[in-house]
Amino acid sequence: MKTLLKKTEAYDVHTEDACALPFSSEISQTEIAKLCDYLSKKTNKQFPILTDSNINLSLLNGNIENFIGISQIPTGVIGPLKVHGTAANGAYYVPLATSEGALVASYHRGARACLLAGGVTSICLKEGIQRSPVFKFENLNDLSLFISWFLAKKESLHDIVKNTSRFAKLTDTKIQIEGNHLTISFEYFTADASGQNMVTICTDAICRFMIDQCPVKPSHWFIEGNSSGDKKATAYSFNNVRGKKVTAEIELSAKIVSEVLKTSSALMDRYWRTSTMGVIQSGAIGAQGHYANGLTALFIATGQDVACVAEAATGITRMELNSNGSLYACVTLPNLIVGTVGGGTNLPTQRECLDMMDCYGEGNSIKYAEIAAALVLAGELSIAAALSAGQFTQAHQKFGRKKSL
Repeated sequence: MKTLLKKTEAYDVHTEDACALPFSSEISQTEIAKLCDYLSKKTNKQFPILTDSNINLSLLNGNIENFIGISQIPTGVIGPLKVHGTAANGAYYVPLATSEGALVASYHRGARACLLAGGVTSICLKEGIQRSPVFKFENLNDLSLFISWFLAKKESLHDIVKNTSRFAKLTDTKIQIEGNHLTISFEYFTADASGQNMVTICTDAICRFMIDQCPVKPSHWFIEGNSSGDKKATAYSFNNVRGKKVTAEIELSAKIVSEVLKTSSALMDRYWRTSTMGVIQSGAIGAQGHYANGLTALFIATGQDVACVAEAATGITRMELNSNGSLYACVTLPNLIVGTVGGGTNLPTQRECLDMMDCYGEGNSIKYAEIAAALVLAGELSIAAALSAGQFTQAHQKFGRKKSL
């Protein structure tokens, strides 16, 4: 058989190109100029819009490395989205950063239906975030001795966390054994921070204490055994919580469904049943329409860790026709990894978008989560209405396509 691809010689890591890109975690005009000059020479192209940034560079420390500029994402706004919750009580204007036409229009329509119905009830049920280190022992006997020692020292771990972080609190530990592997899942409360870095640092301090003090040491250990569900959809979500678990509900009258959503409660109910069967057959985790659309746009606008949408977008949507012709709808999100302090929340536009919702700073993370769940519910109502009434294609043709020049 004829070889289609010619085998290339092994790349010499000592060549100039192998490490020519100057890496720097320092953010300064000098470093930016160095990187941009390198890119221009290597690509023979200029990037005038990408590199034209007047942002205060000191704000970016801890958010980015090899900084060269700002990627501009169009940001729209919907609302008011009326929410009744434990922390979110009011009508909120919600910023959404996206390049997908029709997305903002769809969520805005859902928000209008919710407003006319009196608002969404949205409740944060539980909080917690995990880090799950794994320890390998020579045999089960050594593992058992380690567990006995660990259980006796369990209470002292709270002091380690307290001395490591001002905000984190260790709330629970769970043990899982698989042969000579031991996974310990440490669960924390992280206040208004999303908490991934916080729990990693606290868990590392705990693990180093254990390795130093335990009578039977593991042959090796890893700070994360890939079982906590970090940045991935897992079935474990529905038995626990990662971040914040929030549920939201609303009842829409037949008139609102007809006049605003342009469909009927019966069709919405029928479409939900049909689509839920479809999502079960597909093997998806959860049963919902498009949580990722609204959450991604909200996360980008407000400085969240956008990769957490991989787990935050797992959830369940339910729609039911009531005997009086109204529609009951609810969503449950068990994995909302969000924060109103730290991370990207201090960046200029992200802070403004959080301020728009009155969610910037300490004491606002539950409010943010309850608004996010209400947003998701508005989006589920709108997309289900469009699909049930055959409007989905027309909406994307109207809002989601570039006009001919």
